[in-house]
Amino acid sequence: MKSRIFEITPDDLTFEIIQDILENEVKLQLSEKSKQLIQKSKDYLDKKLQESEKPIYGINTGFGALCNIVISNDQLSKLQENLVISHACNIGPEIPADVVKLMLLLKAHALSKGNSAVQIITVQRILDLFNYNILPVVCEQGSLGASGDLAPLAMLFLPLLGLGEVNFEGQKVEAKTVIEKFDWKPIKLEAKEGLALLNGTQFMGAHGVYTLLKTFRLIDQADIIGALSLDAFDGLLEPFSANIQRIRPHKGQGTTAANFRYILKDSEMQAKPKEHIQDPYSFRCIPQVHGAVKDAVNYVAGVFEIEINSVTDNPTVFPDEDLIISGGNFHGEPLEISLDFLAIALSELGSISERRTYRLISGERKLPEFLVANPGVNSGFMIPQYAAASIVSQNKQYCTPSSVDSIPSSNEQEDHVSMGGNGATKALKVALNTEKILSIELYNAAQAMDFRRPLKSSPFMENFLEEYRKKVDFVEFDVLMYKGINKTIEFLNKTETRRLPVLD
Repeated sequence: MKSRIFEITPDDLTFEIIQDILENEVKLQLSEKSKQLIQKSKDYLDKKLQESEKPIYGINTGFGALCNIVISNDQLSKLQENLVISHACNIGPEIPADVVKLMLLLKAHALSKGNSAVQIITVQRILDLFNYNILPVVCEQGSLGASGDLAPLAMLFLPLLGLGEVNFEGQKVEAKTVIEKFDWKPIKLEAKEGLALLNGTQFMGAHGVYTLLKTFRLIDQADIIGALSLDAFDGLLEPFSANIQRIRPHKGQGTTAANFRYILKDSEMQAKPKEHIQDPYSFRCIPQVHGAVKDAVNYVAGVFEIEINSVTDNPTVFPDEDLIISGGNFHGEPLEISLDFLAIALSELGSISERRTYRLISGERKLPEFLVANPGVNSGFMIPQYAAASIVSQNKQYCTPSSVDSIPSSNEQEDHVSMGGNGATKALKVALNTEKILSIELYNAAQAMDFRRPLKSSPFMENFLEEYRKKVDFVEFDVLMYKGINKTIEFLNKTETRRLPVLD
């Protein structure tokens, strides 16, 4: 089947577009409009270099604390090449392949706006790497999120010079080998191009987008799983009534309550008489907690949508205004504060989930202790809750804000940094952890619901449970619990659970 093509233009990217590109292996192509803008900025810079007798930062000067050293015209290409080589200090575990692809996409999109004065061939080669799934080796550690993501972006673009390593066709190989296979020549960087590639927030941005795409699914799944736990615990739907939300009209709170009313409509568990008049907070306050998470996620998504459609290298050129301006658009503070916020929100989603898991195994409301028929000989669901508690604790540790930290660099020229690279990688870790915690809750809640038979939940929930039970069995006697948890994680990753209606 022929691959679909998405044209890179100056127009805004959206999360929907990006998700489609990643999930459906859409290829990228540079639009004619962007080619014209890129060439216009490049021609302008070349002309300015010929005419100007004054030094222009990063173009014919050194970088950072070396900005006062003027570089001769015959050394400009070497200056940019050395910049990429010297800044390739990215170390630690490799980041996910989709995050690398996002970095390539986001950088190409930023360069397409025509404020960076790069060669068209440079942008085209970035798209070639994306389209042929030649993914440079990029690692977690090394970015201060200050002059952008210098170290990881240097690693990302070493292959343009025929250097570094790439993951290609299931193997890690020298970039030079793959470039030769495609009969490509190493790019000869011209004035400013090294800075245009290395200055920018694409490491932070790609992690944020990737984490948000996962988060959009998690917040829906949290409502479905939480509703299953509520029904299995014989909880009350009354706190989810529209009247309660109307007098405290936070949008996320109202959406959450409406989701629960929709999910549990016509549940037999809700229709039966209750022996209790109130539920613990982990059930009764779901609209307030899940809702606050939704509101936080919406805020963070707005920040990132602005960022991924921005120009964040430095200096930037404005051909129509005859300006070359050295500024600070590469600074990651807007992203880093938002990434801390996102991590905290996701951590809370996991924290309240673990409390519901604990309630389900506690032997309350006529559920068997640890959700097994014969506790004692069988430990049942005792230890999955331990695992959830451990992961919740780890999330709390990850949620120490990175944004409040700063260590000066470059001989104090870069004297306040965002630490956004650290915030980006740990926000993703928190998202992955929260997925595990929710999976443990689902594993427990499905087990608990089976102890309520022959009563049923709602038609919505029964359909969901039927799909789940095709992948994960009811636990009658002690089994290898990690297998059930891993199957549940796989179920949440592969099963379409975004079936909730769009609610205002």
